[in-house]
Amino acid sequence: MSRSEPHIPSPEAPAGRGAAELSPRFWLVVGLTGVGAGLAGAALMGLLRAVQHVSYGYASGPFLDGVTRSSMGRRVLVMTLAGLLAGVAWSLLRRVSRSLGGLGGMTGEKGGRHAFAATLADGVAQIVVVAMGAPLGREGAPKQVGAAIARALGGLVRTSAAQRRVLGACGAGAGLAAVYNVPLGGALFALEVLLGSVTLPLVLPAFATALIATAVSWVALPDQPTFSLPSYGIAAGQVVWAMAFGPLAGLVAAGWVRVVAWAKAGRPQGWRLVTTTTPAFAALGVAAIGFPGILGNGKDVAQLAFVDQLGLPLLAALVVLRPLAMVAALRSGAAGGLFTPTLTVGALLGGLLGHLWAGLWPGAPVASYAVLGAGAMLAASMQAPVTAIVLVLELTDQGQPLMVPLLLSAAAATLVARALGGRSIYSE
Repeated sequence: MSRSEPHIPSPEAPAGRGAAELSPRFWLVVGLTGVGAGLAGAALMGLLRAVQHVSYGYASGPFLDGVTRSSMGRRVLVMTLAGLLAGVAWSLLRRVSRSLGGLGGMTGEKGGRHAFAATLADGVAQIVVVAMGAPLGREGAPKQVGAAIARALGGLVRTSAAQRRVLGACGAGAGLAAVYNVPLGGALFALEVLLGSVTLPLVLPAFATALIATAVSWVALPDQPTFSLPSYGIAAGQVVWAMAFGPLAGLVAAGWVRVVAWAKAGRPQGWRLVTTTTPAFAALGVAAIGFPGILGNGKDVAQLAFVDQLGLPLLAALVVLRPLAMVAALRSGAAGGLFTPTLTVGALLGGLLGHLWAGLWPGAPVASYAVLGAGAMLAASMQAPVTAIVLVLELTDQGQPLMVPLLLSAAAATLVARALGGRSIYSE
């Protein structure tokens, strides 16, 4: 299999005699995985909020507001402590298990109580460090934990190795679905990104797991879109812009994937982590004195871009600083999700170029270009255009009006990125 197709093998006969003959034990694990991923997602998001509030001393409101209201010294101190914690935690965890995170960590066959406990600890470490301000995604932890739950349950009831690979992918998609309230997108993530196949025997468990996890997560998480924005209409200028922006987004995404791969490949090992994460995070805390938007997973920054509440100078600054901050965190040895930071980079780039385009061809809401940019960047970076489009539509609650330009930009970006190597950010 080429590096441009980083998916695990699609199980041709997960039950031993045919793909459609999935056993009752398999479906029992599907249901329990959905419940477990939903509860785990809700618990991890509760931990995230609690650590955010304690770290930056605020009681309610968006994380970015809390960081902005905090003192300069507090930002540096919190980030320095986050770097120290990250170094110690992952020095210990990577001694215990070398299969944490990544596609292998979500769909691999390594299991047992030892690996399960290490994965849970890794997820908690990710959430705490992101909550303190690491510029990485919060969704990495619930995906890993969801996959670990699925594999552990599959091993407990003695499902086949092929079935456990399917269950691991379904669990990861369910974790994503639960924390972002994106049941369709979570299922498609499992299918298109992790399994590389959209066939009926795989579609049914992927959708069932994601739907159950999302519904269960509503006991503690809001049953509403992650981003709040008005419905944007369509205009001719958006369609033309999408056709021009798509190839550019594909070029940027291809470079982005390579940079992330470089950052992760060169991260230090062992106790050297403490000597790299601590100063790197302290430097990010200093940078956050002038640009608090570089901290956190980027959700609040993307929200502002989606409603055009970032001025042109700040858009231009953050479209450079946020990727640099994420790469610095990864290179230092930290771990976290890649989904939201990538979406945020796309939103910033789309918003910036949309502002410039609106001066030439007015008529469309400027903020709509941020939505299109997010979709194109995700599609090309994940090499999964269908998943990216559905995720953006679910996350923003945008419907039919933006569908045509979103499809155009996502398709063009994916094609260009594939022509330049076609690597997925998750395979790297």
